[in-house]
Amino acid sequence: MDAGRTPSAGTAFPSFAAGTGAPVVTLRQGEALTVRQGDAEPLSLRLSAAEGRLILTSRPAGPADAAIRGLSAAIEAALGWHPELERLALDLGDSADLADALRRRGIAVETAAAPLTILPELFMQQADAWLGRPDLPAFPQRLVMTDGKRHPQRPPKPQGTVYARFIPWLEQTIAFRAATVEDDLPHLHKWMNDPRVAAFWNEDGDLEKHRRYLSGLIADPHMLPLIASFDGVPFAYFELYWAKENRLAPFYDVQDYDRGWHVVVGEDAYRGRAYISAWLPSLVHYMLLDDCRTQRIVGEPAAAHHQQVRNLEKSGFAKIKNFDFPHKRATLVMLLRERFFGDRLWLPAAAPAELAA
Repeated sequence: MDAGRTPSAGTAFPSFAAGTGAPVVTLRQGEALTVRQGDAEPLSLRLSAAEGRLILTSRPAGPADAAIRGLSAAIEAALGWHPELERLALDLGDSADLADALRRRGIAVETAAAPLTILPELFMQQADAWLGRPDLPAFPQRLVMTDGKRHPQRPPKPQGTVYARFIPWLEQTIAFRAATVEDDLPHLHKWMNDPRVAAFWNEDGDLEKHRRYLSGLIADPHMLPLIASFDGVPFAYFELYWAKENRLAPFYDVQDYDRGWHVVVGEDAYRGRAYISAWLPSLVHYMLLDDCRTQRIVGEPAAAHHQQVRNLEKSGFAKIKNFDFPHKRATLVMLLRERFFGDRLWLPAAAPAELAA
């Protein structure tokens, strides 16, 4: 599906609100939306995209939290189906408890346009909708020393699925899960020995080398290896790192919660701009949601990889400078939290060409 295409009647949009088990599904028939949460009585709404208005028409009895999950799913679907909407007025009728809860959570705010207004740049920062552990607050800050580097103590690493989001222009779900040696060593071994990957990573080798490599990253508190999939099919390997403890830290004015990443797209079927338009912003989205104190996402691609640097610039990253690691000449790139959400970079821009090895 193209990013701006209006869905046909009956289109289903799954939302992965954490704590609900199966996805919360929004079904559309004309302007009528029906939100289903398992066997519970559905939530009903009316979406007038032309007016930028979402109207609650029927709410089942029960706790406000269930209704908020349903409303959040409907909002995500409305904004996903209509990315041109810069705001969405929400009419809840006499459900004052819901209105108050939405304001307190920052899902809705009062504007001159409507007492309850959904702003995409606020809504997309609601960790409940996409993270596998939204109930955890920001980890308390305690400064510690590691190898002569002073940095915040990092939280325990997550397990299982950490992020999932339906991509409407692909009509597929992207998900990230924490890598394990038991499940993912074969993927890593295959992908690292792909000549195309090895040319940039220089990590080709035998199975035992890759077992040690992955085990070391899993044990390292500042690294988080992830496996990415589309509709359950693994296609890529990501390494996320806290920049303060990373080899990158001495080369710029690093902040405590800066986050960086490396990527291997291992499956040829998932290379190219259509998939990059989904996995790259989703990866950035996850890093920004994982800790609300993260204000900058950084990267250090090889300076000689001109296509990758250009594609990152097209995706919102600013080129800061070139510098020399011991093993390569690199380009420092950076994306600000304010720009990602303010410019709605979770949506496809001018689609970049193939980005990753």
